[in-house]
Amino acid sequence: MSTLTVQKEVEQTEMMTAPTLLKAEDINIYYGENHAVKNLNLAVHRNEILALIGPSGCGKSTFLRSINRMNDLIPSARVTGNMMYEEVNLLSDDVNVVALRKEIGMVFQKANPFPKSIYDNLTHGLRFHGVPKKQWKDIVEESLTKAALWDEVKDRLHDSALELSGGQQQRLCIARTLALKPEVILLDEPASALDPIATAKVEELMIELKKQYTVVVVTHNMQQASRVSDRTAFFYNGELIETNPTEKLFSNPDHKQTEAYISGRFG
Repeated sequence: MSTLTVQKEVEQTEMMTAPTLLKAEDINIYYGENHAVKNLNLAVHRNEILALIGPSGCGKSTFLRSINRMNDLIPSARVTGNMMYEEVNLLSDDVNVVALRKEIGMVFQKANPFPKSIYDNLTHGLRFHGVPKKQWKDIVEESLTKAALWDEVKDRLHDSALELSGGQQQRLCIARTLALKPEVILLDEPASALDPIATAKVEELMIELKKQYTVVVVTHNMQQASRVSDRTAFFYNGELIETNPTEKLFSNPDHKQTEAYISGRFG
């Protein structure tokens, strides 16, 4: 047995025994009468990258947004079930949603920097959450460094964030999330609007972030899922069809629907 094969088996064993950080239990999500996510059960392990794949409208982004209660902002949305974060049900009325979104940060498909300086983008959340100003400079540098952006912008922190390239803006949004020191990072199609070079940088960043954070990423790009994720979950028509280690799901899936999708026969 080759060293590479042994290492892969070790990684898969560690992944299967990794502690669960998040657990969706019988999650159902509705938009009015539309039953968008149906009876979903899914665990997210600490310090993994979990990719959510499936055709458009299958429920993967809807589920992602439910993790940190972003669906609360949609009047017609309704969620039932339990979303357990360690011992806390995130769907409980007792949960402080502002604190939740600090702990479980989200980066959207389209980069959305604020129309202000790079520095002010990073400190906006710090100010809102009452982080002492004397800590801001260090947090800004640390967050931009983790987002692989510090060397590119350290001499222009007071320039407008809107002057950055699309890829830099997306990494700035990731850095803005990191500044609040979350435990989990939710990424909704973070590279779909980026060119191949910028996409590669975001993918490298995701792999690096896994060392300190837990990452859940929605992607339509199956090659991207295969490159960056530890496990992949396949959604279809509002249902979770299959979750497996990424290598297995792409090479030997358990369900015919999964095989049909990854082979391009639909979707």
